Parts: sequence; C-alpha cells; structure tokens
Amino acid sequence: MESRKGFTVIELMVVGAFAALLVVLFFIQKSNVDAMTRDDSRKTAINAMYYALEGYFYPKYGYYPSEISENNLPVIDPQLFTDPFGNNLGVEGSSYSYDTANCNSAGECKEYTLRANLEKEDTYIKKGHSND
Repeated sequence: MESRKGFTVIELMVVGAFAALLVVLFFIQKSNVDAMTRDDSRKTAINAMYYALEGYFYPKYGYYPSEISENNLPVIDPQLFTDPFGNNLGVEGSSYSYDTANCNSAGECKEYTLRANLEKEDTYIKKGHSND
C-alpha cells in the first residue's frame, strides 16, 4: 500500500470554510465595537454640552440659550458639536439635537433637552431646567 502525503480536497474545504467563518465573525465584532465607540463619543459630547450649560452658561446668564454652539459655549471643545459622522448639532442627519422650551421673545429659555441618537442603545437624553 502506497502512503500519500498531503491533504484531501474535503479537508482543505473544511479548513477554508472555518477560516471564512472566523473572518466574518471578526468583521461583525469589529463593526459592533466601532458602533459602541461612536456611542461612547456621542455620550461624552452630550455630557460636555450639558455640564457647560449647567456649570457655565446658566450661572453666568440666568437662562438657557435658544441655540448652542461654540460661540455661546466656548468652554468645551468645538469638535464636540460634530457627531462621529461629521454632522453638526442642529443640522439634518445629525446624531445630536438641542430642543428648548419656555422661551421668551429674546431667546432666553427655562428648559432644554439634549439628545444623542445611539446605534447600540436607546437615545441618550439629558434635560435641564431653571428653578424659577
């Protein structure tokens, strides 16, 4: 009987299928990790805006602005107003929104809601209101 060295076609196909499965699982997991990283950066941005409004803007002016940007919240990094996909706060398609309530004609508001639409979790929300 002759002994043959090497692998059979079936063995090679099984190894190839297993390798392909591992590659697919890697990219699925990488996609999930990337989405969670983007969600974390969205939460960080919303928290920075919230603390800038509560710790800087409101104590200084006694109201909340009708709109926020790097102009009226200079204490935070201006890039935090841009979501992970490059959309600025308030622009169509942005992951971030700032909604106000109980505003007067001068744009001085008593309440606001900051939102970040997340990929892997429910919407992240921070609310603020004056004690008036």
